[in-house]
Amino acid sequence: MSLDLPSGLVVRGFTPPLRLADFRLAAFDMDSTLIDIECIDEIAAAAGRKAEVAAITEATMRGEIADFKDSLRRRLALLEGVPERALHDIWEHVLGINPGVETFLASLREAGLKTLLVSGGFTFFSDRVAHRLAIDYTRANELEIVDGALTGRLVSQSWGDICDGAEKRRMLLQTCAELGIAPSQAIAVGDGSNDLPMMGVAGLSIAYHAKPAVREQAMLAINVGGMDDALAVLR
Repeated sequence: MSLDLPSGLVVRGFTPPLRLADFRLAAFDMDSTLIDIECIDEIAAAAGRKAEVAAITEATMRGEIADFKDSLRRRLALLEGVPERALHDIWEHVLGINPGVETFLASLREAGLKTLLVSGGFTFFSDRVAHRLAIDYTRANELEIVDGALTGRLVSQSWGDICDGAEKRRMLLQTCAELGIAPSQAIAVGDGSNDLPMMGVAGLSIAYHAKPAVREQAMLAINVGGMDDALAVLR
């Protein structure tokens, strides 16, 4: 059947519609995907270094800096001394949920899908976003905070210290295994080059307002409009 798709929606490699009931998990990047900011850039603003950090973030998300871990460490070092209060200010006054996200997630839950937030960002924000959006599973990096200020380093966790593209892919596959489903039953949504590894193993990959390399490789690209536009191809 042919569908009248919203403008700004690009479909590759499949003929819509797909059955939402055929999927059991949806994995999401956080920064610039579920939420409308890059948290590390906003933290850098508190240190007066937003332009410097944002330039590295943008180059990394475009894939021009291939080593995400090195890129993140470079940016984190510039945040040393930022007060913890700045994180609360960002959460309370700056961070917003992207258009259509809540509607899309509600539809996924209604269809019985589990949800995963997997981010190269920080647990301070991912835990709060996951709670607000009722997301089932999360993985993100933990900022080291000593005496009320950022140290410019991360806290090592049981799985490692930096959630990069490889870890996003591993976490998606691990969650699929725990749920007893195939990766083909997962949806992966992202915007940056570090999302490509998990998008590459999912049954449906969705690029949301993404960098060119990600748009070109995704099965579904939402270039304008809200995330709920994806429901036009999921029935």
